[in-house]
Amino acid sequence: QVQLVESGGGLVQAGGSLRLSCAGFGIIFSTKTMGWYRQAPGKQRELVAEVTSGGRTNYRDSVKGRFTISRDNAKNTLVLQMNSLKPEDTAVYYCNTSPYRAQWGQGTQVTVSS
Repeated sequence: QVQLVESGGGLVQAGGSLRLSCAGFGIIFSTKTMGWYRQAPGKQRELVAEVTSGGRTNYRDSVKGRFTISRDNAKNTLVLQMNSLKPEDTAVYYCNTSPYRAQWGQGTQVTVSS
């Protein structure tokens, strides 16, 4: 059974940074295209960034140049480095395959104050 555990969220002022991590159990991240998703209140969950098994990355336009997705294969973790955070980045962040196929984890809350 696949289990995804996200961590690293918190409250930060606009312009600040956070580093999110996702640990995977029952899944090998290096063999998958993995993604970070987010869901803001009242909005649909959206893909923020993804990294292919070959290491290619893709970002949604609103986070390009500010967010960096990476993968630590030895630790089987997925990381999202978020810089220059904006209030509109406020959401619960999740990791999953891209497209998503595993059961969602609990997510980690990111709140950016103005």
